[in-house]
Amino acid sequence: MSDWGLGAGKDRGRTAMTRVTTADLDRLEFRAVQSGDHIAVARELLDLANQVEADSEICRAELFVRAGEQWEMAQEPERAAAAYQRAIDDGGPTIIGARALLCGALLELDLIDDAYAQLERLSASGARNLPTYIHIAETLLAHDDLEGAHEWATLGVRRFRHQDVSPYVHDLLMELLRIRFRIRMDLGLREDEFDRMLDE
Repeated sequence: MSDWGLGAGKDRGRTAMTRVTTADLDRLEFRAVQSGDHIAVARELLDLANQVEADSEICRAELFVRAGEQWEMAQEPERAAAAYQRAIDDGGPTIIGARALLCGALLELDLIDDAYAQLERLSASGARNLPTYIHIAETLLAHDDLEGAHEWATLGVRRFRHQDVSPYVHDLLMELLRIRFRIRMDLGLREDEFDRMLDE
């Protein structure tokens, strides 16, 4: 059970620490969808990130990332970029790599060189999971970098195609393959072995 909101006022002058669960996060994000008030939810997520306990189910870095996503929905890419940078500085695990998300926010701000510098750093350290590869491919595709999108999609497929995967990871791999196939069609490339995986 979440300790969200509990303990406030126990020690005046000191911020009460809290734990945040997946259910808490789902409720917050559902509220943002219902109300359309992404700014209020972004601020609440930032507040939680500043108060969250080390053993919380949802870690501080992920809360910064989710705040950044809400800022993006509110069309505030500069604030989104700041939240993603805080996730990077924190160093905790996130579902989508914070550098990948920061790249997207920087592209929205037309900070092209800074955006691609984030991808270079991510490439050097290695993207951890399929959601990160999917996000990068979709982001670069949305910004008309078909070659870059194709390169990242291919890297993701190569990394994960032979792993003993769960149904969840399999579905993500198929999603990345479909994105890659779309990109290849736009580039006018012939079908290759990875495209044929969609028919298996």
